[in-house]
Amino acid sequence: MEMFNQSSSSRFILLGLSDVPYLKVIGFLAFLVIYFLTLLANLLLIIVVTINPKLQTPMYFFLINLSFIDICVSSTVVPKILVNTLSKDRSISRLECAIQMHFHLAFGSTECFILAVMAYDRFVAICKPLHYNTIMGRKMCLSLATAAWTSSFINSMIHVIYTFQLSFCHSHHVNHFFCEIPPFIQMSCGDTWLHNLAMYISAGIIASLSFFLILISYVHILSTILNIRSSHGRFKAFSTCASHLIVVTILFGTIMILYLRPQSRSSMDLDNSVSILYSAVTPMLNPIIYSVRNKDVKGTVKKNFVKINLMSQLLTKCH
Repeated sequence: MEMFNQSSSSRFILLGLSDVPYLKVIGFLAFLVIYFLTLLANLLLIIVVTINPKLQTPMYFFLINLSFIDICVSSTVVPKILVNTLSKDRSISRLECAIQMHFHLAFGSTECFILAVMAYDRFVAICKPLHYNTIMGRKMCLSLATAAWTSSFINSMIHVIYTFQLSFCHSHHVNHFFCEIPPFIQMSCGDTWLHNLAMYISAGIIASLSFFLILISYVHILSTILNIRSSHGRFKAFSTCASHLIVVTILFGTIMILYLRPQSRSSMDLDNSVSILYSAVTPMLNPIIYSVRNKDVKGTVKKNFVKINLMSQLLTKCH
């Protein structure tokens, strides 16, 4: 099976960016700041978890996975947007477009699975605390993470190959900021019914199934929390889940708006905005949400920041 049919052009033109000069400058600066903060916040969270022995737990293992995914999701999209903002040539080769589409979808799917696994981890920690270390052992954590990554990349590869089998005979101008499956289905002049069905099934299995697994986990968690007699105990138990709930709400809300509703040409502007939200903004917010509500993470950052200040002062005095 050839990945690219011969009737299609070798390049696509991305049209998602404004041609107004001052809007291009504002857009470039906004994306640059967002990307810088995404890298900084997620790398900082990964370093903090790595250097603090107290944070070597299953929950933080999956949190490192989440931060790495956020870096990758943003890196597959934002650098190309920055280049296109400054360049007059907004074209992208078929191979580059396919690679971007593949990794963006794969990392996004992996994030859904990892969030579902994190919900299960909280369920075990709160509902079965005496068996937590037995259930969430190192082997179990590695198996869950491996399954999430592997299944997501295989699913993405199938969808991308199928997408580029479509015929794009009317236009190769993509009304989007980057290469993503829905705009390409809209561009196709062939029968896309089967592809739409496959996409809805895939989104249902990945996004909806992950969401329902999270929902089921939190139904049990909430039931357990309500049975705790101490109000302080209830608050402490719920606080360990609050950050995860916020991240889940933001991510799954945007994904379901984009993939689990009927597509139409009039909805493309909304699709573009939603895509930018979960591809650029959400990866920046996730580590901030987890860090702000986490005393261990904040404590490690402050402790090491004080050490760095003391070392810099000592070096200054020596010189």
